[in-house]
Amino acid sequence: MARTVALLAYDTTQSLDVSGPAEVFATANQEAGTELYRVVVLSPDGADVECSSGMTLGVRSSPDDLPGEIDTLVVPGSPDWERAMHDEALSAAVAAGARRSRRVAAVCGGAFLLGAVGLLDGKRTTTHWTCLDDLEQCFPEAKVERGPIFTQDGDLFTSAGVTAGIDLALALVEDDHGPQLARQVARFLVVFLQRPGNQDQFSARMRHEPPPHSALRGLLDSVVADPAGDHGLAALSVRAGYSERHLARVFMRELGVSPARYVEEIRLEAARTLLETGDAPLDVIARRSGLGSAETLRRRFRQEVGLSPGAYRRRFRTTGVSRQDA
Repeated sequence: MARTVALLAYDTTQSLDVSGPAEVFATANQEAGTELYRVVVLSPDGADVECSSGMTLGVRSSPDDLPGEIDTLVVPGSPDWERAMHDEALSAAVAAGARRSRRVAAVCGGAFLLGAVGLLDGKRTTTHWTCLDDLEQCFPEAKVERGPIFTQDGDLFTSAGVTAGIDLALALVEDDHGPQLARQVARFLVVFLQRPGNQDQFSARMRHEPPPHSALRGLLDSVVADPAGDHGLAALSVRAGYSERHLARVFMRELGVSPARYVEEIRLEAARTLLETGDAPLDVIARRSGLGSAETLRRRFRQEVGLSPGAYRRRFRTTGVSRQDA
């Protein structure tokens, strides 16, 4: 029997928060050659909605008029999440839909709508990076996580902004029907499957973005371009034309980290990419990423990622929902 996936849209909804997950579930039907999912778009009153982009979104019905049980309720976000979370009719629809659903998922600012009806209390959750502080302030009982693309806590799922809703939907398809179908869907949609929920929303370079006209930009580019190069403080200071002490001060002032820490993060990110995208031996990955030896790679991964490189590589063959590495 097909699982009903209900996407609860409302005025000012971000259209991709609805259409992205909807396309994932619809493509799963196409790739499987059978109706695994019945995808329906709802609104609190059953009327069509106007998205934040100005696009009008056609709606099937209201939650009250939808017969049968809901397998998965997906609540999209909105740039105007503050108004949305205080909309009584919308909150009532979220609460009613959640009571009828096996699992509930929020995309982006949809987490605020779940919080407004008490679904985030005591739960691990995330949202778009621009809203994380607001989510913590609005719902102090929630366990807000700042890095992941998406989180799972029991039957509650939340995701970061916009396209992360596609990652989350792929993970749900995998949880229901296995990684092979999820890979087929990702391939058809021309998106990456290998973005498990615990992947950071940002690269190291984006986390430590310097000011627009910073003199460090060329230096940072050289580290990213060649992680295995000589990026010790002495070598960096020569290339920057600064004393070592002054360069360290500039790094802390503009990036919030020391030169050594920045280089370390870039090298770990390079190692992650090599593990995710190929089957090179660990000693080769360690050398190419600048981490030196396989033993150093193993040690740094356990310290920074909490997994061995091998376990990390295996996890990147899956989205990681409801699965744990041995």
